[in-house]
Amino acid sequence: MVKQYPKIEDAIDELIPKKSQIELIKCEDKIQLYSVDGEVLFFQKFDELIPSLKLVHKFPEAYPTVQVDRGAIKFVLSGANIMCPGLTSAGADLPPAPGYEKGTIVVINAENKENALAIGELMMGTEEIKSVNKGHSIELIHHLGDPLWNFSVE
Repeated sequence: MVKQYPKIEDAIDELIPKKSQIELIKCEDKIQLYSVDGEVLFFQKFDELIPSLKLVHKFPEAYPTVQVDRGAIKFVLSGANIMCPGLTSAGADLPPAPGYEKGTIVVINAENKENALAIGELMMGTEEIKSVNKGHSIELIHHLGDPLWNFSVE
């Protein structure tokens, strides 16, 4: 976890306090959920360890982040993949060069919103998103209101 998200190291004792109960929940399609004291903090899809949005909301500065414009919000919340123009128009924000590489797991914030609304995987690098500016740029993995967001261990 710390290797994949180095900035989370400072918060690891808060994330997984001593004497906390850690559970591994195995799901269909080789997905595993990692729960600490009844709250899913991470899930694993193949080899990739992905933070849950509930964890992202607690430690938002620990992950690679992009921002979509206001017009993309309703599509993201319905589970749609993100198109390049939603990341390059006014109100959107991508990191400065060199940016993130294709395959990076990113947290998706939205224009004028405080908390992240989704997590996805870059289908192209951020510099390519800026230059191509068409087609799908992020494959959505987890978003507010999806089954993982509503999942309860108890």
